[in-house]
Amino acid sequence: MGKLPDRYLYPAVFRFDDDGISVYFPDLPGCFTCGHTIEEAYRMARDALAGYLAVSEEEGDEIPAPSLGADFPLEDNERVVLVEAWMPPYRSNYADRAVKKTLTIPRWLNDAAEEAGINFSHVLQEALLERLGLHQHHDSN
Repeated sequence: MGKLPDRYLYPAVFRFDDDGISVYFPDLPGCFTCGHTIEEAYRMARDALAGYLAVSEEEGDEIPAPSLGADFPLEDNERVVLVEAWMPPYRSNYADRAVKKTLTIPRWLNDAAEEAGINFSHVLQEALLERLGLHQHHDSN
């Protein structure tokens, strides 16, 4: 996969209803959000778009080209708004997100470690970094 763009621009359809504004992206199935005000809806749309694209990138999914300039069939209460996703902060958030692992250790070792107040996650991270010859490249605290 080549260098990923730092920024994406996609059309979103903002639907204005009595109880708020719902937002969906015609090019991105399952990417939708909402807000009570136009400002909140736009902020949520930016967040939803960047989050959706960060996961797509991470999983190697094909990211469809935005259909800029396309005419979407709109209801009277709908407007097309261009939404920008600035990706770098979302990529690092996704990369640092914790994943849960289930593992087994002898009970006596578990008891001794708990009694010593050892943080299992921290020790496992340190051991994995050491075993893999990696250095922590940023603070996770």
